[in-house]
Amino acid sequence: MPTIYPFTAIVGQERMRRALILNAVDPRIGGVLIRGERGTAKSTAARALAALLPMVRVVKNCRFGCDPDLPTSLCTECRERAASGHPLPVDQKPIPFVNLPVSATEDRVVGTLDIEQAIQKGERHFEPGVLAAANRGLLYIDEVNLLDDHVVDVLLDSAAMGMNIVEREGISFSHPARFILVGTMNPEEGDLRPQLLDRFALSVDITGIRDARDRVTIIEHNLAFESDAESFRKTWQPHEQKLSRIIENARTLVDKITYTRRDLLSIAALTASLNVDGHRADLVILKAARAHAAYEGRSAISDRDIALAAELALPHRVKHGPFHQAEITPEQLQERIEQLQGSSPDGEPSEPAEKQPEAEAQKKNHN
Repeated sequence: MPTIYPFTAIVGQERMRRALILNAVDPRIGGVLIRGERGTAKSTAARALAALLPMVRVVKNCRFGCDPDLPTSLCTECRERAASGHPLPVDQKPIPFVNLPVSATEDRVVGTLDIEQAIQKGERHFEPGVLAAANRGLLYIDEVNLLDDHVVDVLLDSAAMGMNIVEREGISFSHPARFILVGTMNPEEGDLRPQLLDRFALSVDITGIRDARDRVTIIEHNLAFESDAESFRKTWQPHEQKLSRIIENARTLVDKITYTRRDLLSIAALTASLNVDGHRADLVILKAARAHAAYEGRSAISDRDIALAAELALPHRVKHGPFHQAEITPEQLQERIEQLQGSSPDGEPSEPAEKQPEAEAQKKNHN
C-alpha cells in the first residue's frame, strides 16, 4: 500500500482543511465541494484525511461495515441475523477511502438486486455498489461537475438520508450509507447546476498560494516526500496522531454541544440578510458550528463558531451580496452577526433551544 501524504503537512489552505475536519467530526453536515485550479492539493487533502481518521467499530463479516452501536441503521442482512437470535460480533477496520470514477452508472453506485435469482430460487441476492463500500468512510469524487447529474443526485440523497434503499420488482434491500462526501472540480471545466450546488453542505474556493515562503515550504515538503515517503510520514506522525485524537474526542462531544435561541436567531438573521434561498444553509451552519465547538473542546457554540461555519456554508448559496463582490472573512461575518443582534428586538429568550445536558467542560487547548 503506497504511503499517503500527511494531512498536517499540507501548507496553507486553511478553509479547505477546516471544511474537511468539520465533516470528519460530524459527517451529517453533508459533505464539502472543493473548487479550485489544478495543483492545489484537493485530492491530496481528501486522501490524507481518510488515512488520518481513527479506526471504526463494525459488525464482523458485514459487507457494509454496519455500526454495532446503531441498531436502527443496520443493513437488511444484519437485522435478519439479529432477529434470528445470533449475536453480532464486533470488529474494527480502517476508514475506507472510495474514489468514484466519472463514468460510474447508477447501478454501479447504489448496487443491484438479482431479480432472476429471486424469481427462480426465491432468494434475495444483492450486489453492493459504491455506497456500500464507502459506508463509515470517505467517498471522493474528482471532477464532480463532469459526473452525470442523476448520479450526483442519487449520491447526495443517500448522503442526506444516511441509508441506501434499493427496490426492484417488489424486492427491497437497504444498508447504511453514512460517509464523508468530498467533491472536487476545476471551474474552468464547467460548473454544477445551482440545484446540485446547494446540496453540498459546505463549499470552498481555493487558489494557489501566493506567498513565496509558503511556496518554498511546499516544494521542500514534496521533495522530501518523494525522496523518502516513509521517513517523511514518520516525521509528521506525532502531528497526525494529535489531530486524530482531537477529531475522535470531538465526535463524542458533538451531540452534546448546546446552543441558544439567540444563536438560532443569529443564524436566521444572517442568512435572511444575505438573501439565501431555502433553509438548508441555516441547518448546515448550525451543524458546522456545533462541530467546530466540539473540535475546540467546548460545550456550547459561540458567534465565532457561527461565523466560521457561515464562511463555508454560504459562498455557493448567495446570489447577490458581499460574496460576489469580494471575499468575506469570518471577522466580517462575526461583525455582521453582532450588528444583526444589536438591531434585533430586546428580550429574546437565551435559554438553550434544546433540553440537552451540557458536556463536561473541555478546556484543553488543542493548538
